[in-house]
Amino acid sequence: MRFHDRVNYLKRAPVISSNILCRGRYDFTYDLMPVHAVSMPLKKRLNLLRAGANLLCRRLHPWSWPIHIHIELASYCNLKCKVCPTGTGRLERKPAAMEPALFERLMDEIGPYLLTTSLWGWGESLLHPRLSDILRIAQNRGITTLISTNGQNLNDEKVQQALIDYPPNYLIVALDGITDETHSRFRVGARVENALEGVRSLAGKRLQKGAALPVLHLRYIVMKHNEHELPQLPEFAKDNQFDELSIRTLSIIDAPEDIHHPLIPDNETLRAYSYKDGTRVRRTDFICEKIFIFPAVFSDGTVVACDQDCNARQPIGSIADGSSFADVWWGERAAKVRKAIRDNPESLSFCRNCPFKDRPISTCNVEYYNLRK
Repeated sequence: MRFHDRVNYLKRAPVISSNILCRGRYDFTYDLMPVHAVSMPLKKRLNLLRAGANLLCRRLHPWSWPIHIHIELASYCNLKCKVCPTGTGRLERKPAAMEPALFERLMDEIGPYLLTTSLWGWGESLLHPRLSDILRIAQNRGITTLISTNGQNLNDEKVQQALIDYPPNYLIVALDGITDETHSRFRVGARVENALEGVRSLAGKRLQKGAALPVLHLRYIVMKHNEHELPQLPEFAKDNQFDELSIRTLSIIDAPEDIHHPLIPDNETLRAYSYKDGTRVRRTDFICEKIFIFPAVFSDGTVVACDQDCNARQPIGSIADGSSFADVWWGERAAKVRKAIRDNPESLSFCRNCPFKDRPISTCNVEYYNLRK
């Protein structure tokens, strides 16, 4: 979060707190997508208020449970994206799919406190062999669930049935081109029609069922080779029955920076970062809040303070051995990692290359379209 965003948030804190405590309601955005937490039970309201207070103090032992979480369903993928550690072979963890029993135990413990659950990590979520079981476990918990996918097996009938039977709130489909030539420049091996066929079929099945979910969201990362397609995108998304569209800037992740340079758009307004003499301008007004409210659990049960620690170089614990999430979250190892990230982030490579640190704004998405209006 930028310093000025933090100040503005503090100014609105009394109204936000009143809505949470008295009305059980909290309205916010997740990458510009609207989320409305309503009729929250008392324990979730109190946890949310504690989380807000903790963000002021940035305590190493938080007052609250997490309010958001990344859960990596699979750590393997069917594409070779140019900056992704999985696609480039830099992911050092073994390929694995999260066991449904582990997922259920985790959700039973922390689900009562969560606002959102992001069901992705450093792999393709829809490749999980028991996707239906995972989505069934995530249902009816009062949590906004989101899945991000490259869409390459979205036209698989078993995948579609799981998404219709136990729909997440948002299905985010990553398409970075409206033709195979453009799209596969970044997502090597991808075919556009695989994803579009799946989206159109899902939209039809959802209509037949009379359901509103999942919301079908097209996410487009704008880069040098595809920025010319932006004027066509809204109509393209509508024609293929997406409900929403967002334009995302290219994030620097924990990878050599020269990998990103050929992808930077020519249009400076579409760049995630400012550059001077070809070098990214470093900012000093960033305050990391993720480590206090938004951890990640990888497919093997390893817990990290931030999902950008893709190789779990600084794990805060594991729940694979039967340990509770609470023991990990409030443990001394977690406090030590939070302290390093809070006080000395330059000592950690995934902090030096944080996707948010050097941005002028606090979100990766810069444009959002509601195509249903």
